[in-house]
Amino acid sequence: MNHGILVWLEVRDGVFRKASIEALAAARSLATTLGGDVIGAVTGSGVSDLAATAGTFGADRVLVMDQGFLAKPTIEGHGRALAQLSTHSNASVIIAAGTLNGRDVAAYAAARLGAGYIADCTALRHEGARLLATRPVFAGKAITTVTTTTSISVVTVRPKSYDAMPPSPGKTVSVETVSPAFDAALARAVAEAIVGNATGTLDVSEADVVVSGGRGLGSPEGFKPLEELAAVLGGAVGASRAVVDAGWRDHAAQIGQTGKTVAPSLYIACGISGAIQHLAGMRTSRVIVAINRDPEAPIFKVATYGIVGDVTDVVPALTKAFRSALASR
Repeated sequence: MNHGILVWLEVRDGVFRKASIEALAAARSLATTLGGDVIGAVTGSGVSDLAATAGTFGADRVLVMDQGFLAKPTIEGHGRALAQLSTHSNASVIIAAGTLNGRDVAAYAAARLGAGYIADCTALRHEGARLLATRPVFAGKAITTVTTTTSISVVTVRPKSYDAMPPSPGKTVSVETVSPAFDAALARAVAEAIVGNATGTLDVSEADVVVSGGRGLGSPEGFKPLEELAAVLGGAVGASRAVVDAGWRDHAAQIGQTGKTVAPSLYIACGISGAIQHLAGMRTSRVIVAINRDPEAPIFKVATYGIVGDVTDVVPALTKAFRSALASR
């Protein structure tokens, strides 16, 4: 008997992360064939009121563990909490957004439950008694379909793979508070402090437009035009690993195999050659615009549109054109 789908709703700065709302949409899509309720799982401190709003984004009911020791995103604390909520709900599928925390917490919960774990999924479906997950492999050069052989399946969904459902204001759902069945004092790792990006900085993994720069920009100052373009488009500024390693940008902006995976509606690559490690983090973007002086740069092979030219000339021209076009709307 199927008991539904549990979705871990990651909380940041007092709100659900956008990627978690998209994970709810993935659960709703899967529930059309799998059946059962879509159950929100909210873990944190002071999150009970927020948990009640999960119904507006697609949850049928919500389980919440509201405890002071969950105020910070410790993998062990939230992972144990998610595993307990899974057992409490009897869910056969657990979904989390494929954020940095989501991947870690889901993997920890899967280990606690002895469940099969599939990461970085771009599509989910159910066929007979099997959950089938689609995910990219070999840095996105191939797509594979994976299944689990356990009674419980844990998956993470790549951000932007599903469109978040339009909110339904006023929709109320039942919220059940669950007390921890484990001793939080026995945790082997505790977060002492969290150092985040500057206030108001948009996370590249959640932005609908990403303007990203590489070593071709020449210096940290070369990012100024990219910041202006991103501001006009309401997007975020990303960076290649080489740029981050050089200290030009913070690691939070790094896109690629050792950074973040993004799939925005528009990805503008400026002065990025297109190493396979970088392509692994952005090649599933819906529209890719590449700007590079080298017409043979590998980035052009995955680009929807390519502009051969100097970014110092092209980017300001694009900014001016976009600003004019948006102002005339």
